[in-house]
Amino acid sequence: MKKRSKRYKEITQKIDKNKFYSLDEAVGIVKETSKAKFDETVNLSVRLGIDLSSQNAQVRGAVTLPKGIGKKIKILAIAEGKDASDAKKEGADFIGGDELIEKIQKGWIDFDSVVTTPIMMKKLAKAGKILGPRGLMPSPKTGTVANDLGKIIKEMKLGRVEFSNDKFGNLHLVAGKSSFNSSDLKENVIALIKAVLREKPHNSKGSYLNKAYISTSMGPSIRLDVKQLTDTSRA
Repeated sequence: MKKRSKRYKEITQKIDKNKFYSLDEAVGIVKETSKAKFDETVNLSVRLGIDLSSQNAQVRGAVTLPKGIGKKIKILAIAEGKDASDAKKEGADFIGGDELIEKIQKGWIDFDSVVTTPIMMKKLAKAGKILGPRGLMPSPKTGTVANDLGKIIKEMKLGRVEFSNDKFGNLHLVAGKSSFNSSDLKENVIALIKAVLREKPHNSKGSYLNKAYISTSMGPSIRLDVKQLTDTSRA
């Protein structure tokens, strides 16, 4: 059994596991209890009510958070010619073609996101075994396969978050940093929920957002009131 720190246990005592917290309450607890020596990431976890046996049930999309994510991300652009120039202009950290694809195939993954063009995507497919399991494979669905790489890279630098459910129907989303003020964290969470609601599969029946939790890197999860969260996001 994993041994919990004294700090973790003290935080846990402030959380009622049987209560469904409003977003205001949950963010308040996050702000009150985030006392780590580093700026913790604030995470939003969502359990979806989707048919995992259906290939059409995957929930995948992207959203640019209004208050950013509080972290500098490293972007790899698989591009050549003018596309490479545009990527460089907007601040891509690594830019290249065949040589970088080959490097990825050898195990290089020192980046947070990958963008490419439809033409180069055909070449990048060779690195799918490395990128796919790590959620790094570009997709037209999330806008990371596009002809205008400059635009997508600019959005990423501003705080664009991509999401895709795992095999259990869960979404793991970054909502910001513990140093953010409460209103900024709430605004980001609402933007995330709005994006997830937009991507609801057409064949989804029954409850779509089953559970939602907010937590920090070093803290316990706080269960959110899904109905209140959904109503707020649709307002």
